[in-house]
Amino acid sequence: MDQQPTSSANNPAAWRRNRTIHSLAEAYSTVHVPMNAGWWKKLMAFSGPGMMVAVGYMDPGNWATDLAGGAQFGYALLSVVLISNLMAILLQHLSVKLGVVAERDLAQACRDHFGRKTSFALWVLCEIAIAACDLAEVIGSAIALNLLFGIPLVWGVIITAADVLMILALQSKGWRAIETIVAGLVFLIGGCFIYEIVASRPDLPEMLRGFIPTTQIVVNPGMLYIAIGILGATVMPHNLYLHSAIVQTRDYPRDDTGKRVAIRYATADSTIALLFAFFINAAILILAAATFHQTGHQDVAGIEDAYELLTPVLGASLASTVFAVALLASGQNSTLTGTLAGQVVMEGFLDIKLRPWMRRLITRLIAIIPAVIVAAMYGASGVNKLLILSQVILSLQLSFAVVPLVWFTSSKIKMGRFVNAPWLIATAWIITAIIALLNAVLLFQIVFGSAE
Repeated sequence: MDQQPTSSANNPAAWRRNRTIHSLAEAYSTVHVPMNAGWWKKLMAFSGPGMMVAVGYMDPGNWATDLAGGAQFGYALLSVVLISNLMAILLQHLSVKLGVVAERDLAQACRDHFGRKTSFALWVLCEIAIAACDLAEVIGSAIALNLLFGIPLVWGVIITAADVLMILALQSKGWRAIETIVAGLVFLIGGCFIYEIVASRPDLPEMLRGFIPTTQIVVNPGMLYIAIGILGATVMPHNLYLHSAIVQTRDYPRDDTGKRVAIRYATADSTIALLFAFFINAAILILAAATFHQTGHQDVAGIEDAYELLTPVLGASLASTVFAVALLASGQNSTLTGTLAGQVVMEGFLDIKLRPWMRRLITRLIAIIPAVIVAAMYGASGVNKLLILSQVILSLQLSFAVVPLVWFTSSKIKMGRFVNAPWLIATAWIITAIIALLNAVLLFQIVFGSAE
């Protein structure tokens, strides 16, 4: 029997509603955890959700913002990539805590805490964020297909709708199969960028200085616009919902001891995975800075420009092809987690369960329709602008996921002895305030026409 001496999933003093179903019920508690084994076996048992989350931090949206930042401003925005990643590590830790302790994902927690109208509004905002994320995946995959095989962008966008079949095939193989595929594609992307970094030969002292924040980032409107896009592309709202759900796929004891072990190892898993994602994001920006900014190609407008210039500028025959392969792997990887996040959000907020293929198709259609229209009317330049805009939308939605997450995990009545420590509460609210402030500045710039 589960022991819950300090927190309860169905404590009426903590939650307006009892939990009705488990997150991702078909996968709940299906991955065995050897609780009496050594730390390495435990870590391996808990490893997987971190990579599932990390793919959202290296999707095509990241590529667009990192390439734009590196080409236009050199290494200066590496500090934004670093800070965003540190924020992500902390927020994903809170997501783990919520899922493990409250035995709810973030969507379920919002539904069970807020009134019906507030929950519905949060659901709508979250669906917008997922659609924006899916838009980036659609466009990224279409661009990669165009670069590798010459498939027109419009047809590439349409072809991406077929990946629903791949999702279904993988889900039928079990949860570990999905995690293994995702991890394999992540390591493929990492290997591609190790090659690109070696070929680009970056200026090491300049690169290291780029990790130190400067006031120019806030003062320069164009730089700030890209910086907020990087933030939106790095700290993904839907990942906070997803992580709080998939951490519950592990079969650990639902008592205090089991929860403490789960939090420790799941946090280690996500931290390691996000450090790898940081390497990918930093590598893209470094590649753009070393290859384009330093050679007078600051006007690189998008992924296609980068692809066309990589080989002639670097003199490495495989540079462009490796770049496109990594992009395709990134786009396809992100579709897996996007599907699952959509499922978690819809089931959690609305208590509605749809068949995976139907949920995927709905999400895809929302993303495909604007992508097809823009690709047909404006071509590559329009598609790249849409890609960056999708990341800004993600950033604007971020506060609506972060505030409830920090609020719930800082509540003694909801978390019991697992409540956030005072220093963690203070840090989390500071991060929340920074995100809200940056978004306010961005909105001001958009309204008054000063953002590039």
